Amino acid sequence: MTILRGFAPWIVYAVIAGINDDSWRWGAVAAVVLGLVLILDDRRHGITPDAQILEINAIVFFVIIGAIGFIAPGVHLHEYDSTLAFGWLALTAWGSMLIGKPFTEGIAKREVPKEYWGSEKFRRINRVITAVWAAAFTVTAIAVWGIYRRNLGDAADGIAQAIGFIVPISFTNWYKSRSAGTGEHAPAA
Repeated sequence: MTILRGFAPWIVYAVIAGINDDSWRWGAVAAVVLGLVLILDDRRHGITPDAQILEINAIVFFVIIGAIGFIAPGVHLHEYDSTLAFGWLALTAWGSMLIGKPFTEGIAKREVPKEYWGSEKFRRINRVITAVWAAAFTVTAIAVWGIYRRNLGDAADGIAQAIGFIVPISFTNWYKSRSAGTGEHAPAA
């Protein structure tokens, strides 16, 4: 699934940050490096910035997180990194909707023929899918914050984060299939 590629920096961060209490700083560095590699690779293949919203926002987020981590090593920012990450992703998704460029639209352009990009169906499908992702990110940010505040542990945090991705991925696949079967001329995103 193309959308998962955009989450690769976030996944790398999560894996490295989970090693120990100090590894989150290096997880941020690794996420920035991976984000830059993905962007440069995409640009070499003609991918436009609107298809790289996740990667670009990941770089910005992890530059900020990494800078804070190295400048102020005593800060306990990593204790809230799940909440901050999902909150950032929620702002990214809602912001892309607000400016009329749902982040899934650029990703869908990698899979959908160019002649359909301007269709109302293509735009509508991506508005709906992006709204579901934005809502999932928002709910997950709140959930992981609550899990941390109630000290429910890493397992609960991991489950909440997994659900925060599984639900919108499942919805995206279902909605694309449903929309493709409506008999309209433009294919689903």
